[in-house]
Amino acid sequence: MSDFIRQSRDFFVSIRLTVVLLIMSMILVFAATLAQVELGVWGVQQKYFHSFFVMQEIPHTGITVPAFPGGYLIGGLLLINLLAAHIYRFKLEWRKSGIQLTHAGLILLLVGELLTGLLAEESLMRIDEGQTKHYSESYRQYELALLDLTNPSYNEVVAIPETVLAETGTIQHPQLPFKVKIKDYFPNASLQRRSQAPGTPAARATAGIGPSIAVIPLPLNPKESEGNLPATFVELAGTEGSLGTWLVSPALGQPQTVVYQGHTWEITLRLRRYYQTHTVKLLNFTHEKYAGTDIPKNFASRIQLTTDNQSEDREVLIYMNNPLRYAGLTYYQAGFENNDRTSILQVVRNPNWILPYIACLMMGLGLLIQFGIHLVNFSRQRSAA
Repeated sequence: MSDFIRQSRDFFVSIRLTVVLLIMSMILVFAATLAQVELGVWGVQQKYFHSFFVMQEIPHTGITVPAFPGGYLIGGLLLINLLAAHIYRFKLEWRKSGIQLTHAGLILLLVGELLTGLLAEESLMRIDEGQTKHYSESYRQYELALLDLTNPSYNEVVAIPETVLAETGTIQHPQLPFKVKIKDYFPNASLQRRSQAPGTPAARATAGIGPSIAVIPLPLNPKESEGNLPATFVELAGTEGSLGTWLVSPALGQPQTVVYQGHTWEITLRLRRYYQTHTVKLLNFTHEKYAGTDIPKNFASRIQLTTDNQSEDREVLIYMNNPLRYAGLTYYQAGFENNDRTSILQVVRNPNWILPYIACLMMGLGLLIQFGIHLVNFSRQRSAA
């Protein structure tokens, strides 16, 4: 075995590496906790935990450099360290079965956290009493939606995700009778009337309300509570030529329409929607407070869950610490607004939600087994003495 391979093996199986990684993880958690006041929960997750390095800007330069290992790097190295130690150091022995089971549970917990970060989707469903919805909306991601409003019974929808808008370029969808040319995209922007914003560049929009609006780009805001309002310039081009360039943004407040070949199309930039094969109708929302205060004691939503094929139609009560799990989704009671008439449900899709429970069960069982083995050996030694 070459010296390089031996040194690499000794490095990855070293208990010193384990201790260093655990200390670094504690430092990372501490720094992220302090930064949560400034960045918010989502910003902290992206900067500190869902990254290989924590990037920091050099003052007065605009240059960002790696300042500390991120969650993916620390967690990945810790996972490799545990796997290497299992393969090289541990042997299948009954007296060490508890330790091995505990380590296997810890490995499964790390893998589960990685899969959750990569696969889990979180969204919100704001629903009024008496309203029925079959979709939830993303926290931060947007999409350009083009809706054919011609048919009074339903709308044909073509949605272009935010990641495609950021790349700009031309899009030709088979359901659209025109091409969509993304002229420019701003992930966060402020809109002002041109009469109130002198000195701004000439209008790029030629149709809709866009020519009278000035777009002022802003830096991304990492705080989830404040969010960002994107804006994009979109040109629609039919077979006869350009139909105009439109300014589209959720800050405009209402969608814009264009008529082409006898069809009325609505253009809007909205939060990304996740459509389901079932509908949720809010029958009643209740909000209880502690006596003499405005502190929420309990709030609950009684909903009617109905599948599209009518195979299931039932009432469900969702309240704090009592979510609804259905069709791979989990509905949590997250909040309320609009004088207690609007319920806010958090909708989570996490394919591996069961893994943390299994991992914790394995670790707990492993510790009990190891403790039991030592207790039996100690009792035998006492009896022999």
